[in-house]
Parts: sequence; structure tokens; C-alpha cells
Amino acid sequence: MSNIRTTKIGWVIAALLLGILMAAMDNTIVATAMGTIVSDLGGFDRFVWVTSAYMVAMMAGTPIFGKLSDMYGRKIFFVSGLALFIVGSILCGMAQDIVQLSIFRAIQGIGGGAIMPIAFTIIFDIFPPEKRGKVGGLFGAVFGVSSIFGPLLGAFLTETLDWRWVFYINLPLGILSLIFIALSYHESKKYVKQKIDWGGALTLVASIVSLLFALELGGNEYAWDSGVILGLFAAFLLLLIVFIRVETKASEPIISFSMFKNRLFATSNAAALFIGVTFISATVYIPIFVQGVLGGSATNSGNILTPMMLGSVVGSQLGGFLTTRTSYRNIMMGASLFFVAGICLLGMLTPDTSRTMLVLDMILTGFGVGFSFSVLSMAAVHSFDMRQRGAATSSNRFMISLGTTLGITAFGIIQRNLFTSKMVDSGVKGPAMSGGAGAGANSFLTPEGREHIPHDVLDAMVRALSSSISHTFVWALIPAVLAAGAIFLMSKERLAIPPKGNIQPSGRQAEGRG
Repeated sequence: MSNIRTTKIGWVIAALLLGILMAAMDNTIVATAMGTIVSDLGGFDRFVWVTSAYMVAMMAGTPIFGKLSDMYGRKIFFVSGLALFIVGSILCGMAQDIVQLSIFRAIQGIGGGAIMPIAFTIIFDIFPPEKRGKVGGLFGAVFGVSSIFGPLLGAFLTETLDWRWVFYINLPLGILSLIFIALSYHESKKYVKQKIDWGGALTLVASIVSLLFALELGGNEYAWDSGVILGLFAAFLLLLIVFIRVETKASEPIISFSMFKNRLFATSNAAALFIGVTFISATVYIPIFVQGVLGGSATNSGNILTPMMLGSVVGSQLGGFLTTRTSYRNIMMGASLFFVAGICLLGMLTPDTSRTMLVLDMILTGFGVGFSFSVLSMAAVHSFDMRQRGAATSSNRFMISLGTTLGITAFGIIQRNLFTSKMVDSGVKGPAMSGGAGAGANSFLTPEGREHIPHDVLDAMVRALSSSISHTFVWALIPAVLAAGAIFLMSKERLAIPPKGNIQPSGRQAEGRG
């Protein structure tokens, strides 16, 4: 246990929950409003920067802040992350063009890179083992809720107020979290100072940026065999090799490969990566399926995700509860069966699929993925003491963020190409051909737009969209199965609860003040 002293621990938990909710929800809430944002600010050819800037900055910041928190303490960097996120949100709400918005989103992302890993690390610092499962399940549930509640809130704010409120909504959440953590959380100063691996951080960021731009621009702005795309892929590979070399030479690497020698840590992070890749497909394409295939407004498409949200909450809570009763591996093996089955059923969607069947598919998928929100983060930290918890947690959050970013990009390419191919096969030409479930399909993603489309054209567009989304879910089965494989390889550790007489003082103190 740590030497951290806490007062009013309920307020500390509230601060951490609010911070996680705000940072995790930001990408999905913005995605819902992106069409409106682009129509207002322009820059359709550059709107991908809005998402990419946030994700890249967050991924870059996550391991850096995790390491810094191990060196200088959790509180200062959690507070700094909140402050950056709040400032970035204000600036985003004031943006006048898409370039400004992208830059301000990067500021948000840096803040988010501090908030997420440090919040989960603090749980392990202040709670004794017998409480970690319960609290970890609660935090994992908030992360799951934020992933699905974001689109609903984004649609509501965009339709009733203004798209700028998808950023301004962060102010009350962030300020409350800042006040609660500043007044209620106190920690010891016993941290080990280490060197910052700036070379590793820079090469990591540069390699990820190169990969993301290659995937985003390839087949869209430039041909896949063009010099620009081949150059970006070459830069990614070169920078990745340099990053690995730098990390193996660094005395205090930003991502310690030695930690991956621990089997539980390595496999739980691999599972987190593949689950992140897969789950983002459900959160992005189910609302589009509801709008474009079943018919409905943006708000209704957000509402339809509620069953998945509830399933993930139940799964996260149950996963946290079971960590004291069986191994992380056993819990996640059972969860993977539900998750893979849910994705498989989503791959069978058609225009004739009933809403009831879709709801059942989402409950199954949400329930399966919910376990990972609590169990995998606990498994990743299990083998490490306080000096390495920040780095271990940040590595786990980094893998999830990387998976989500790669999933958004890869499945976006797959769905767009499938949609275009189906439209070509149907013989429909004109505006409907301009691209996937994005701006080109906007004409039939609203009830008003559908009224102005000829019936035969609308039918072709609906069937093309339905087929492209269902086949995208079939492709999503690949990382889902890979996640199950990583889980199968996990070692059989479980959360160990010491005898009551051996609970360390800091654990009793944290518990007693709850």
C-alpha cells in the first residue's frame, strides 16, 4: 500500500469519476456534432484533424504523465491535466475555423492524457486490495457509460443549443473535479525522481502521427501507391524502429519493455488494444445504422445505445466484484464469449433487423466489453508497486487509446470503401456516391433529408449502408478474436486480499474515511 493520506475520500472519488467522465466522453460527444461543426466552420477536407489531434495528443501524454506521476506525485499532474482540459475546452468553443479547432483539441488531448491514467492509479494508491475490485468496477462503469452516453449528449446539445456546448459542457465537470481533488486529496512526497525519456516520447508521437495520416489520407486524398502515402508509411516504420531502439537504451524509458516481460501485464495490454479496436466500431456505427437504415433523428440514434451502456455498467461492476473470487483470466475468458458473440450478431444486421433484436445484440456486446473496463486495468497494475503503478496504468490506457484510434481509422476506411462499392453495384450516381457514412450520406441520415430522395435511390442507399456496416462488424471480429486469444494466454493471478490482521495502516485509513 502507499503512504498516501486522504481526507473526505468520497470527494476524492467524485473528483476522479468526474475527470474520467469528462475526458473519456469527449471524443464521442464531439463525433456526434462533427457534421454540424464542419457545416459551420468549413474545412471538410481537414475535419479528420479534429479527432486525430485529440487522440494523438492524448496517447502521447498518457505514458509521459504516468511516468511523471511516479516521479513527482499524482495530484500535481492530475490537477494540471484538468486545467489544460478546461482551457482547451474553452478555446475549442471559441474556435473560428477547423485549423484552430484542431490545435485547441490537441491541448484538450494533452490534458486528457494526464487525467485518465492518473485517476486509475490513484485508486490503487488509496484503496486496500479488498476494496479495489468494487471501486475499480465503479470507475470502469463510468468509462463505459461515457463511451456510449457521449453521442446522446452530443446530439442533444447540438440540436437544442449549439455545437459549441459540446465543449462548454466540460467546464462545470472539470471545475468541480478540480475543486474536489484540490481540497480533499493529500499525498506523501515520497517519490523517486527519474529521467524523462524525451527522445522516446518524440519518436512515439511522430510515428503514430505518420501512421494515422497515412491511413486517413490513403485512398481518399491520395492513392495508396502515391509517394505521399508510401512516404508516410515509411516514416512510421522508420520512427517506430528508432523509438524501439531509443527505449531499449534509455535508463528510464517512457514505455518500459521490461514491464512487458511480465506475462499478465503484456497479455492484459494486448487484450486492451484489440478490445479498443473492436468496441469503437459498435459505438460509431450502431447510431449510423439506426439513422441511415432504420430511420430516426440523431437523438434517437443516441438513445438506442442506452442498452449497450447499461450492459457495460453491469459487466464492469460484476467484473470488479469477481476479481476477489477468481483469476483475472477466468473473468475475461467468460466476458470474451459474450463480446465475440455480440460482435458476430452485429455482423448479421440487415434492413429487416428489428429494433428488439438490435437491442439484444447491444446488451450482449456491452455486457461483454464492460468487464474489460475494470478487470484489465487491475490486471495490468497487479504485479507492480507504487513506484511503477503510474507507468503500468498509463501503458494500459495508452493501449486502449491506440486501439480506439486505429479502430476509428481502419473501420472508417473499410466502411467507406464497402459503401462506395455497393453504391456502384446498385447503379446509383451523383451526390449519394460521395462517401460512406460521413458527409456524403448526410442526405439520408435525417428524416427531412430522406423525404427529398426518390424511393428507389433511397432504397439503394439504405441497403448499401446496411451492408457496409454489417460487413464492417464482420471485419471487427478479427480483433475481437485476437483479444480472446490474448486473454487465453493470461496468467492466472487474482486480486490477493491479505488477512485482516495484515492490512497496512494506509489501507485502513483510506477505508475508514470513505
